Amino acid sequence: MSPSLSESARVSESTPVDPRIAQARAYSLALIDKVVLETGESALEHADGVRTILCEMGADADAQAAAYLNLVVPQLAHPQDQLRKHFGEPLAALAVETRKLVEVSRMARGGPDEAELRRRHIELVRRLLLGFSRDLRVALLRLASRLQSLRYFTRTKQPAPGAFLAESMEVYAPLANRLGIWQVKWELEDLSFRLLQPEVYKDIARKLDERRVEREQGISAAIAMLQAELRRQRIEAEVVGRPKHIYSIWRKMQGKQLRFDQVMDLRALRIIVQDVSACYAALSVVHAMWSSLPDEFDDYIAKPKPNGYQSLHTVVRTESGQIFEIQIRTAAMHAHAEQGSAAHWAYKEAGAKGYQGQAQAGDYQSRIALARQLLALQQELASADTTPPAGASRELATDPDADDRIFVLTPQARIVELSKGSTPVDFAYALHTDLGHRCRGARVDGALIPLTTPLRSGQTVEIVAAKEGGPSRDWLNPELGYLRSPRARAKVRAWFNQLAQEQTIAKGRGQVERLLQREGKTSFNLQSLAEGLGFRSADELFERVGKDEFSQRQIEAYLRADPNAPVVEEPVAPPSSTTPRKQSGQVLVVGMGSLLTQLAPCCKPAPPDAIGGFVTREKGVTVHRASCQNFRNIARQHPERVIAVTWSGQSENEALYPVDLEVSANDRQGLLRDISDVLTKERINVIAVSTRSVGDLAQMRFTVQLANSAKLKRALGLMADVPGVLKASRK
Repeated sequence: MSPSLSESARVSESTPVDPRIAQARAYSLALIDKVVLETGESALEHADGVRTILCEMGADADAQAAAYLNLVVPQLAHPQDQLRKHFGEPLAALAVETRKLVEVSRMARGGPDEAELRRRHIELVRRLLLGFSRDLRVALLRLASRLQSLRYFTRTKQPAPGAFLAESMEVYAPLANRLGIWQVKWELEDLSFRLLQPEVYKDIARKLDERRVEREQGISAAIAMLQAELRRQRIEAEVVGRPKHIYSIWRKMQGKQLRFDQVMDLRALRIIVQDVSACYAALSVVHAMWSSLPDEFDDYIAKPKPNGYQSLHTVVRTESGQIFEIQIRTAAMHAHAEQGSAAHWAYKEAGAKGYQGQAQAGDYQSRIALARQLLALQQELASADTTPPAGASRELATDPDADDRIFVLTPQARIVELSKGSTPVDFAYALHTDLGHRCRGARVDGALIPLTTPLRSGQTVEIVAAKEGGPSRDWLNPELGYLRSPRARAKVRAWFNQLAQEQTIAKGRGQVERLLQREGKTSFNLQSLAEGLGFRSADELFERVGKDEFSQRQIEAYLRADPNAPVVEEPVAPPSSTTPRKQSGQVLVVGMGSLLTQLAPCCKPAPPDAIGGFVTREKGVTVHRASCQNFRNIARQHPERVIAVTWSGQSENEALYPVDLEVSANDRQGLLRDISDVLTKERINVIAVSTRSVGDLAQMRFTVQLANSAKLKRALGLMADVPGVLKASRK
């Protein structure tokens, strides 16, 4: 019988309490003392019960403290910061992460139909996976919380929601099984079954009770005989009766179409010995005493279960015809089976600093094995088509979205979620941008593989990285298959854009420094020069000069100009109340008579660009884009010659305006053709093209004719999608 809440509390009170746990309970008391959970439980009593279960599972003090603190999270405005202040970062993160899983679990139970319920259960396991990768204890906390709630429903005889019980059977019991926490698994199954099918449960329980005296007498006699024979053979052993769980009896009856009186292994014994050799010696004694049923023997010591479970299982028939199922294991195997591999590894083998997520010292292979078990559970839930007990939601057909993601492991067993088809390079960028840049090779499950190899769920991936360096341009070629993730591809593009920018800045710096030498002003402060020309930094000036977007003559003019000349930051427009008058062209000059206007060749404005005018000495008004750096510079030196202009807005005989587009790309055969095809499909007329290559980087400039620059956004987006293109923009 499961312990009640009051019994759990008495157990807690009789056990010495770690100061950290006492501090967490005291901190939580004022915040959750009056809180009632959605299950109807008192929050404080629930936390007390969860802590007791965790203590029995062998969890550490921080995990037990988190049993209280995760319930406090909804009551705090800034839970991560407030809990970190009182309990430190690791415990605060554990409490917040556990609470997130509580919310995901609640949402997972809200599926309007079975298909949606299945999808949400898969999502719940996925979040458990990711939470588990950050801290092993989140899974144990969720299991303990679910078990405590089932105990509450059983004790109070309150009806439990069907979705809650279905989730317990379909997600949490398999989770406990995968982690090897057998005691929790059996109790989750028994209590869920009892609440789901109370009549069936009571019927089996009644039949067991009717034969209890007979069964217990047979077990006592068998124990006495076994102990006497083991002592005679000088084998130190503890022999105990093992309870048979009602849900497992029902499963066997259903699976093998048996009546209750046909179930053979209602009587069960467990023999616990000192070492592995004693296991096989005890097995020999058992088989010498009684007749074994060959088809019922399993050696999980020689071949452990995937979750690490080890034991010898055999079924024998005594002289009186009674059937016994017998398990033989060492004390270490028994502790592993009761507490689970997660609890054993995380809390018994932690490094000197204790458990601190993936950074702790310990047996990484054990953790990888545990993580793979959770991956197997996620895949199993996504693809299985099994039928749970009546009253539980049926597991459904595979969620089509489940195949779009994979989960792979680092050597430290951190679980990384990637898109299906992702490569080791995608994996490296998912871990850290710098690691992605320096990636040179990869080992999957210890074997070197090409960087273009698609990864599969459950694989352990180790990146081989150079000490320094950058990505290869080949990675951006989709035909070569190095990258699948758009995020990783964007990081590679950004790296090459940064490299090109640095080269352009170096080129511009050289040009400016040579100009200063010619002018005899090598001592001129470069930052002051840049600010005087309207740039925020010297590098910004060098970049514009290096791109030939800022004339060196402007710098010469500035250096030779009167330093006391007035400086204007932005072009100054005349009052807006002045009525504009239409000109003969497509540009109106505000508040003036008919003036000759021309479009500036440096920035090539086109409607609906914001524009400004500059009155020249011989060529009338030159119209610039308001953002043009040349315009800002000359406006700063001669603000009195700035004039407001606007587009005429005429639709008849719509004029075409030349616009410059710039493209940076990895040079390849057919690149110019592919970009031209995009412009042709968009019905954009190209009137000039210039290209140049620096190494394997191509720089292209297209001059196109447009009636309206608003059409450019779509065209530039399509050009950027051409394979090999790093950047497409308007000049």
